[in-house]
Amino acid sequence: MKKIGIILLSGGLDSTTVAAYALKQEYTLTGLTFHYGQKHNCEIRSARKIAAVLGLRHEVVDISFYRKLAWYSALTSSSDFVIPQLRDEARMSKDIPITYVPLRNTFFLTLAAAYLESRALELIEKENANPAEIKASIFIAANAVDYSGYPDCRPEFYEQAARVLFLGSKLGVQYHNHINIETPIISMTKAEIIKMALELKSPLKYTWSCYEGGRTPCGKCDSCILRARGFLEAGCPDPALPRTKLKPC
Repeated sequence: MKKIGIILLSGGLDSTTVAAYALKQEYTLTGLTFHYGQKHNCEIRSARKIAAVLGLRHEVVDISFYRKLAWYSALTSSSDFVIPQLRDEARMSKDIPITYVPLRNTFFLTLAAAYLESRALELIEKENANPAEIKASIFIAANAVDYSGYPDCRPEFYEQAARVLFLGSKLGVQYHNHINIETPIISMTKAEIIKMALELKSPLKYTWSCYEGGRTPCGKCDSCILRARGFLEAGCPDPALPRTKLKPC
C-alpha cells in the first residue's frame, strides 16, 4: 500500500500535532499552508519552521483573493470586526463567533483534494500504480470539543465532504478509490491533544495559535485562552511561552 497524504498545516498547535501523527502512520506527507488574506502572517511563518523541523515537503499557496469573498470575519476584515477577548466557556459556546471565516474549511478541503488527486492520478496513469494499492488522505486538525463553535469542525461535515470528493473526482468515479479525510483529534480535548503532541514529540515551541499578530500571543482571544487552559489541564508548560512556572512533563 502506497500512502500519500496532505496535512493542512496552519502553524498552530493542533495541525502540528496532526502532522506528527500522520508521519507516524508512515504517509508520504506534504504540508499545505494557505495565505488566504488572514489578519497576520505569524502562522505562516510558524508553518514554514514546523515543516522544516518535521522534514515535510511544504507548499505555501497564495489565495489572498479569498478575503474579498469571505469578508464577513474578524480574521479577513480586521478593520470592520473586533476579535472577541476574555470570554468564558459559556460565551464561547453560545454561538458561532465572528472569527469564523465563511466556508473556509470547505474551500481548503477542495484545494487539498485537487493537489492530492493530482498526485494519485500521476501514480496511476504515469507510474502504472495499482489504484487499489494507493491510500490518499487529507489530514485536517478539526476539533469539535473545545468550544470553537465552527460548523465546519463537526464530524458530520467531514462525513459528507468525503462523499462529495468521491463523487466529484476522477479518482473516485473511474478508479473507485477514495480521497480520505482524516480528523484524528476531532473528539479530543485540548489537554488530550497536548499530551498526544508531547508523546509524538511535535515541535510545539514553534507553533502559533493567537488570532492576533505581534511579537507574542495576546493571551486574551478565544484561541489563546483555550490553549492556556489545555496546557494547565495537561499539567505541562507551554513550550512557546518559556516563562511559564509549570514544571516540564
